Amino acid sequence: MTTKPMTTRALGRATLERQLLLRRTPLTVEQAVDHLVGLQAQEVRPPYLALAARLEGFTPAQLSDSLEARRVVRLVTMRSTIHLHTADDAMTVRPLVQPARERELKMFRAGLVDVDLARLGALTKAYVEEEPRTPKQIRELLLKEWPDADPLALTIAARCSLPLVQATPRGLWRRSGGVRLTTAEHWLGRPSGPTPAADDTVLRYLGAFGPASVKDFQQWAGLTRTKEVFERLRPRLVTFRDEHGVELFDLPDAPRPDEDTPAPPRLLAEFDNLLLSHADRTRVIHESDRGRNWQVNTAYLTFLVDGFLAGLWTLKESATGTVLTLEPFATLTRAQRDELVAEAERTATVLEAPGPVTVDFGTVRT
Repeated sequence: MTTKPMTTRALGRATLERQLLLRRTPLTVEQAVDHLVGLQAQEVRPPYLALAARLEGFTPAQLSDSLEARRVVRLVTMRSTIHLHTADDAMTVRPLVQPARERELKMFRAGLVDVDLARLGALTKAYVEEEPRTPKQIRELLLKEWPDADPLALTIAARCSLPLVQATPRGLWRRSGGVRLTTAEHWLGRPSGPTPAADDTVLRYLGAFGPASVKDFQQWAGLTRTKEVFERLRPRLVTFRDEHGVELFDLPDAPRPDEDTPAPPRLLAEFDNLLLSHADRTRVIHESDRGRNWQVNTAYLTFLVDGFLAGLWTLKESATGTVLTLEPFATLTRAQRDELVAEAERTATVLEAPGPVTVDFGTVRT
């Protein structure tokens, strides 16, 4: 129960281990998505890139097959963004973060004057369970009922009121279609369970992202007022202090590698879990590089060197081949460059990029 100091580097190594980024694992797609408590999936490509960096023997077909078999699904959960979840988590994580969806909805109340939200939910549910519908079709239906309402507010109200999943072919590798929505209950053929206690989700979060502070969890989940949950769990946890004196909680038996444990280079997806799920991200992002992996509503493909954000990458495919370009934030050693090129070539192969594949280095982004 003693609160011990923990260096930033040691904290980063622990998180990389939990995120399956110190070594690739033979877990299945569903096992990995379950362990990680979901993957950011605002666009089609990120989950594939995230799993390519983490799983041994991964192929895009594995994730596409899981989506088509409805073993994993895409829906709005944490931070009001689309995540890829297992079918079980789709039925539990979404109810857990429903308070955040209700806070989001309050921001649009001015556009929903005289709108009966209970009726809106019932109309939308019946409509999308008849067959999956596009956001435009849902909006047009609701505007017939409430013509004076703000169209955007109606769309937000529908997605905040109901757990709407994206029906396939949306999300399939190189076969994705437009967004069509239906309810998670209808798509998965089972009713939602009771809202889970936050305690279990906190423990799962620590297993995938810990050690972590209360604010870290709140950043990941988009929830507030969770300090009491950590206090309730305190007898079951161990605690540390980071270099700024912030208290961190962790599972007693969770892996915490030595800070000098080698961390191989990894090419990450846009909005990768690793870079978004803590209030203090210095465990994997040097302060001097903060904000360099994204702009407003736009994230870049990034890569890690020695366990820290170290640059950006792009992938350009054409009929004559593929060019993968690496743009480091600082000069790399020869060994680092060689390891990064090998990882880039492997990533291009996993992603089935048309050959020949050329890996080159762009200008150092100082």
